Amino acid sequence: MEGAADIDGLAIAAILAKAAGYAAALLAMGGPLFVTGFRQPPKDVSRLARQIAVAAALVGLAVLALRFGIRAARISGMGLSGAVDPLMLGFVWDSPLGTAAIWRGAGYACILALLLRHPAGKGLSLIGTLLIAVSYTRVGHALSDPQVVLSACLVAHLLALALWIAALIPLRRSAGLPGAAALLHDFGRVASVTVPLLIVVGLVFAWVMVGSVSALVGTAYGLTLLIKVALVSVLLSLAALNKWRLVPALAQDLPHAIAALRRAITLEMAVVGLILLATATLTSVTTPPLHL
Repeated sequence: MEGAADIDGLAIAAILAKAAGYAAALLAMGGPLFVTGFRQPPKDVSRLARQIAVAAALVGLAVLALRFGIRAARISGMGLSGAVDPLMLGFVWDSPLGTAAIWRGAGYACILALLLRHPAGKGLSLIGTLLIAVSYTRVGHALSDPQVVLSACLVAHLLALALWIAALIPLRRSAGLPGAAALLHDFGRVASVTVPLLIVVGLVFAWVMVGSVSALVGTAYGLTLLIKVALVSVLLSLAALNKWRLVPALAQDLPHAIAALRRAITLEMAVVGLILLATATLTSVTTPPLHL
């Protein structure tokens, strides 16, 4: 298949580590957005969002170190011994991955400010959210031309996606609490803005990377992208089900509404995991038609 790299054990490790890094980054970025965007969630829900963001930031830092080792092992051709070779690690540090790690590491450190009770902690964590989003424009396909357009699309895409992903667990927790229907309704109103934004910037990014229908169906990048689009369609369908049927049922205290909503959100989280794996595959072992 045109544009597909060889997949060995290290490539699989790279995909899994990158997917874990995406999850950590989105959860860390989305926590500050959630506690800022929704001012009156139940205290337990707000505290849970903060705890998840802080834990995700710590995991994100660990994944950054892991990805350095995997990258060094892949480019060295030395196998696992390359993962701790100082020369190879130096090459990785001097690469765009090293630049992105500086931005991302600083962002994760700022996210930890959510532990502070002072209002400045929330402001610092929002700066961390932006730093992490920008870090993804310093590496990978976002460095392609037109770089400014791709970077802007990627940052907007990540911020909107982070709010959505980071809200899932807190919203699931809130389903059985007083005020849950109002919180979920507010989230639906926010989603009515962020989801179209996600779709538009995703299409722009995809079109720049792929460029033609023939490349979409004739390259490894295009086919992996189609799998990701199919998964995103499932996710959007679940979100629509929540907004138009399950949240109104919760507001009316209908029987089984809480259980049904929690099952739907759990399914959303599972689909998100598959989307992150597809994205990690897309950016680890395929080459965009733009570069073929």
